[in-house]
Amino acid sequence: MEMSETELMLKGYGLTTAEIFYRMPDYRHVLNSFVWQDYDLAPDHPKLFEFIEFWQDEIEGPLHSVRFAHRKMIAPGEWRNVVGELKYH
Repeated sequence: MEMSETELMLKGYGLTTAEIFYRMPDYRHVLNSFVWQDYDLAPDHPKLFEFIEFWQDEIEGPLHSVRFAHRKMIAPGEWRNVVGELKYH
């Protein structure tokens, strides 16, 4: 069973965004870009590297470079159960 996004975030996953630059198969002098996003674990980034390996094995456009950023959406100290309600006016 696949985990929900909230469950992934609570287990330490963060959103990883990668911009992949690759050469067009028929026009090697032309660079194109592709944006990939998924929840992944820093600092090893297993899902990102799995995707890059898939690209190298299955897609004809050779990779030129990959830039990526990672952001944790929920840190351990930020999630807490709040009981109660405060009304103003």
